[in-house]
Amino acid sequence: MSTIVLVHGLWVTPRSWEGWVRHFEAKGHTVITPAYPGFEVEVEALRADPTPIATLTVPDTVAHLEKVITALPEKPIIMGHSFGGTLTQLLLDRGHGAAGVVINSAPTEGIRVTPPSQIRSLFPILNNPAKRHRAAGFTHEQWRYAFTNTLSEADSRAAYERYAIPAPGSWVWSYGLIANFKPGRQETWVDYRNPNRAPLLFIAGGADHIMPPSVNRSNAHHYRGEGTVTDYVEFPGRSHWTCAEPGWERIADTALDWAQRHAR
Repeated sequence: MSTIVLVHGLWVTPRSWEGWVRHFEAKGHTVITPAYPGFEVEVEALRADPTPIATLTVPDTVAHLEKVITALPEKPIIMGHSFGGTLTQLLLDRGHGAAGVVINSAPTEGIRVTPPSQIRSLFPILNNPAKRHRAAGFTHEQWRYAFTNTLSEADSRAAYERYAIPAPGSWVWSYGLIANFKPGRQETWVDYRNPNRAPLLFIAGGADHIMPPSVNRSNAHHYRGEGTVTDYVEFPGRSHWTCAEPGWERIADTALDWAQRHAR
């Protein structure tokens, strides 16, 4: 049996992993879903008052996740969705994890592929510089385009009502697309040639608007460390909400099977 750490993305909380937790625990694994600092409260509380997460930074979040992971009795399998995929890559680059799986991952620094659907998805956060100083969210219409474009209107709205929260606007402004245009290394930089990195799998959804397959392919192809393992698999027709949309069990099993085969 394995210890599995599931790292959530932006605009959601650890609640977004509830199906995967039940699925993996039923197979006998230990599953941990650490929240980012300030994200520990329930969805409803963060909607009512998102100020505790407005000024959170990536370095503080990585440090928090490192504390959780290094307290475990063994190196876990680390899986991250969306920006949780970026955080998973940062953790693996720092020597953590027996294997890593990133699903619909946001890019690390140096990935310059920016498809039009990604720009449209993020525009509600980038359309006002003041949002970089506060927590900013999506309307349901914006959420549906970015996250749940393959779901029915009713299913999309149900997902929005149960899971959607604001997120630190600065993460989109400072660590997303703009990081590539700042001088020097930014907080989402990784050493793509790190020979000591644990095996890493990229899973992409073919219909993902906010983190399309081209972004994930480019991210995967950047890794060139001698002796390291990096794989990429794409599921056609699946959205950014692939971890919860119908058929998610196949994604979870693919992630776990690969990780257990390659864990070291």
